[in-house]
Amino acid sequence: MGESPPLFDIYPPLINTACPWATTIDDLRLLHKCPSTGAVTTRTSLINGFDHNPEKHQYAFFDAAQVGSAQNASINSLGYSPLTLQTYLGLIKTISDEQSSRSSKGFIVSVTGAPVDIAASYKLIASAARDVQFPLAMEINLSCPNIPDLPPPAYSKEALTTYLNHLHQAIVETANNDDDNTPLIPTAGGACPIAFITATNTLGSCLLFDPSPAQNPNPPNPRMPPTVLPGHGIGGMAGAPLHPLALGNVATLRRMLDERPDKLGGSRVRLIGVGGVGDAAGYARMRAAGADVVGLATGLGLRGVGVFGEVERGLEGGGMW
Repeated sequence: MGESPPLFDIYPPLINTACPWATTIDDLRLLHKCPSTGAVTTRTSLINGFDHNPEKHQYAFFDAAQVGSAQNASINSLGYSPLTLQTYLGLIKTISDEQSSRSSKGFIVSVTGAPVDIAASYKLIASAARDVQFPLAMEINLSCPNIPDLPPPAYSKEALTTYLNHLHQAIVETANNDDDNTPLIPTAGGACPIAFITATNTLGSCLLFDPSPAQNPNPPNPRMPPTVLPGHGIGGMAGAPLHPLALGNVATLRRMLDERPDKLGGSRVRLIGVGGVGDAAGYARMRAAGADVVGLATGLGLRGVGVFGEVERGLEGGGMW
């Protein structure tokens, strides 16, 4: 098969990340039509869907300084999308059919599940790529902190190795079965079956008390003030408070990847930097830390797709930080 394809061009290097505001076909249409996004990421899905309970799986915005109403952060206990992977591939096909011509703006299909599910997801996405007018890539979400009794596999060398082995096998099988009509989705090839890393996911085990107790008069622990999320109030945090951690993770990953090119089959793994970016200055900081592409989630939820244009216009004005 020769070299595996690189991650498709993402320009401008500004995208949404897997989040609640990339769930429906209307969400995905708006993101794809936005001239200031270089690609679109779907909300993370499973082959059989996620058992979403609206009374349990929620999100909230808040002011990180907790001194006013200038919301710039979020906390959620959502887990994954209730829509299946096949549903998302169908939505992407619908958007493709609405195009009058081919587009270079692709979709990053975010998936998760057991190792065998990831292998199956790769094959499904590779097959779906035949029938759409833009490139597809697959993101494997192995770092969600909101799944009870399931530590994020990305934090375990053994667990992560199992996933990579299954992914590598799926890539090999897809290549061997290729009939010249099934384009392989991007991988680094060789010893490394990944083309990009997205960092950082939400920071788990976070708690935010509700400043208006009347909204939650019956907390599970009577001695604890009401929380903004139901149940025990624990969720993953994103937005402004996550920004320094995200910058540090991106800088650390970039350094580690660049120090060991021998482990990557000679390919450069790209980084999608995520966490607390909401303006041109945050974008500039993330790029300076080593991100090839910058992703937004909380900013999108707070200000809609217009936030991408705001970031771009800020960069035209200098984007100083």
